Amino acid sequence: MLSLTAEYALRAVLYIADQSAQGSVRVEPMADAMALPRNYLAKTLNLLARRGILSSQRGPAGGFRLARSPESMTLASVVEGFDPEPTRRGCLLGRPQCDEAMPCPAHWRWQSAAEQIAAFFRETTVADLLNEPSAEGELGEVLRGRREARTARHSCVAGSAARK
Repeated sequence: MLSLTAEYALRAVLYIADQSAQGSVRVEPMADAMALPRNYLAKTLNLLARRGILSSQRGPAGGFRLARSPESMTLASVVEGFDPEPTRRGCLLGRPQCDEAMPCPAHWRWQSAAEQIAAFFRETTVADLLNEPSAEGELGEVLRGRREARTARHSCVAGSAARK
């Protein structure tokens, strides 16, 4: 559902929020901890800083921090610069014109599901995910990522590309 960049952005923001007591978070240790490509993560973090989601500071004590409280930061505000689709309902089948007057075959079924997804991103905050009771042990796994899952995803993508 999310692009890979939007997923990385969301994971990075959650990681930084989780580490906020430690001060600014530097790119290299974060990339290592989350098993993400360093340069890709750095570009994503800089885009988040330009959009006002993060603040950055250069120098030996530098790194990234949240620019505002996790309670005021919705998931939509984090991902929309990378992936507007979770918060904007477009035609599931990609038709340029799809509305009540000219619906595609999936329009009526997709409309309610898409509205629920958009509401989740608009109404859920970073703090909601950090404070989720199930997050204690699992959040670390999600934030660190699993090389096996990422490798499997890339092989699935490669496999589907090869089948086309």
